[in-house]
Amino acid sequence: MQDFKLIYELLLDACASKDAAGEILIGLVWTFCRGENSDHLGLAMSPGAATRVLPWPGELRGKPVAELTAWIRSWEPYQAAIGMAAINYCLNARALPESIAVGGIGEFPNLAVFDHFLPQLLGKNVVVIGRYPGLERYREQMHLSVLERQPQACDLPDSACEYLLPQADWVFITASSIPNKTFPRLAELSRSAVTVLMGPTTPWLPQLHEFGVDYLAGVEILDSGALRQTIAEGGGVNIFRHGLRYRIAQLTPNVSLDWLKRQIADCAAEKQALTQAMEAWYQAGNSRRFPDYALLEQTNARLSRLDSSYKPLWDSQPTQAAG
Repeated sequence: MQDFKLIYELLLDACASKDAAGEILIGLVWTFCRGENSDHLGLAMSPGAATRVLPWPGELRGKPVAELTAWIRSWEPYQAAIGMAAINYCLNARALPESIAVGGIGEFPNLAVFDHFLPQLLGKNVVVIGRYPGLERYREQMHLSVLERQPQACDLPDSACEYLLPQADWVFITASSIPNKTFPRLAELSRSAVTVLMGPTTPWLPQLHEFGVDYLAGVEILDSGALRQTIAEGGGVNIFRHGLRYRIAQLTPNVSLDWLKRQIADCAAEKQALTQAMEAWYQAGNSRRFPDYALLEQTNARLSRLDSSYKPLWDSQPTQAAG
């Protein structure tokens, strides 16, 4: 059985970055990370509770992105959100997987994912983890349950997941469940359902198929400047009108194989470059440890995990089994 907590190791493995943070912005609804020499942004949902006593304001710019990504393990919600945004910054610098763009129209562009899947959801038992503004419009078309940490109106408390998810036909899990550490249990309970991991916090990580995720509904950033301004001005669902749109990737074996193959090739190239740099370092007569030794170790670990994810998918292909 899959160790669902492994997701955090896989996320960190995917972020062997030497970049420094150029900007961290914690908005009312969204947090983002931008690199020092890059226009790429990584997003995560900001914690719902405000605080006046964060210890680091004024000190994050210039910190290694790899140091910030490690905060994904933290139980402090603001640290975890920044860690998730830093991870998505690393992942968004890579090519997106085979996916389709879905743009919302009308009053609720944030519901584009539900509109896309609606023909398959009619009459089904559907559980949504996380409150999405406007969801009430679907209540007459499906058996809809919404679970929230802070329930409103017809919402149910998140503890209802133990009873509802094993019986669901479809489950939509907000990716903010990753930094708040509820994802492992939610994914485990949703194994019998068609599972969609969704929202701007969603990491583009092919290995999520190992945790029973059938679809990733993440975002593609189209205008980082407009997106930054909208977040800084307190934007919630308006980010879907200013700077980004949803993309949906089905994690079929073929899609995951192609995606993993690209990541393995990129990681192997990173390993080769670091290995050559280390050899040159010692050949130059340096007796101190190679400065990027820790990064090389991290790259080796990531390559090993990518290979471990790739092999069972490769072995499961009909043409491979026949051969």
